[in-house]
Amino acid sequence: MWDPGKTVVAIIAAYKAVKCGYQMAIMAPTSILAMQHLESFSEVLSKFGIRCELLISNMTAKKKREVLENIKSGNIDVVIGTHSILQENVEFKNLGLVITDEQHRFGVNQRKIISEKGKNVDKIVMTATPIPRTLALILYGDLDISVIDELPPNRKIIDTFAVPLSMESRVNNFIKDQIKMGRQAYIVCPLVEENEDIDAKSVIELFENYKNQVFNEYKVEYIHGKLKQKEKDHIMEEFKEGKIDILISTTVIEVGVNVPNASVMVVQNAERFGLATLHQLRGRVGRRRI
Repeated sequence: MWDPGKTVVAIIAAYKAVKCGYQMAIMAPTSILAMQHLESFSEVLSKFGIRCELLISNMTAKKKREVLENIKSGNIDVVIGTHSILQENVEFKNLGLVITDEQHRFGVNQRKIISEKGKNVDKIVMTATPIPRTLALILYGDLDISVIDELPPNRKIIDTFAVPLSMESRVNNFIKDQIKMGRQAYIVCPLVEENEDIDAKSVIELFENYKNQVFNEYKVEYIHGKLKQKEKDHIMEEFKEGKIDILISTTVIEVGVNVPNASVMVVQNAERFGLATLHQLRGRVGRRRI
C-alpha cells in the first residue's frame, strides 16, 4: 500500500479528466518512477473502468506499436511515461490534461511539446523542489499553487544530523544495526570515480571499500548516471525488492524512488550539494509507516 501525497492529487485529476471525456498523460523523469506510477494509478483507476498504460523506451517494438495505436484510437485513457511521450509518433485522440512529475527534471520546451499534443490542454506540475521559473510564474499570477504541507499519516519524523569524519565508524555501526533490523541504507557521493583534483568521496571508491571491507557481510551495490538505463532500472528494482542492503549512489536516486524499507541515508561531502538536492535526497527515507 502506498501513502497519499502528490500522487493521489494526480490520480484524482486523472479521474476527473477521463470522466469528462479526455485522455491524460503523466510524464516522469525515470522508467522506475513511471512504472511506480502505473502501479499506483492502475490500483485505483481500474476499479472505475479507466485504462492506464506505460510508455517507456525499454519496451519491445511490438508492445510500443500496440500502445501507440491504442493512444491514437483513444483506447487508453491514462498514459504514463518518460521522455518517450515527447516523440513525434505519439498521437493522442483527445488529450485534455498533462501532469509533469518532478518538473525540475524537464525543460520548458519539453513541457511545451507534450502540451501541444492536445488542444487547450490543462497542465499540472508537481515537485517538492520548485525551480525559480515556477516560483516566478506563481508570483506573477500565471500559475495557481496548491501546497501539501504535512506528512502522510503514520510517517516517522526524519532526523537529520551533520557529523564529522571522525564519527565514520559510529555511523557505519548504526547502518549495520539498521540492516540487522531488516532495513536498507543509501550512501550518496558527489563523484562517480575518484578525481585527483577534487577531495571528495566517489561511488566506485566507496563501493570497493564497503563491499570488500567495511560491509563485506552484506549485499552492497552501486548506481550512477553513467550506467545504461536498463542497468539502473534493474539495480533499483532489486533494491526495492530488498535484495540489496546498501546502495551507493550519486544523486540519480533523488527523485521519485519509493523504497519504504530504506531507513537511513548517509550523504558524503554534503557541502558539495545544493539545498534543493539535499531536500530531495532527504525525502527518499522515512517513507515507511510506523
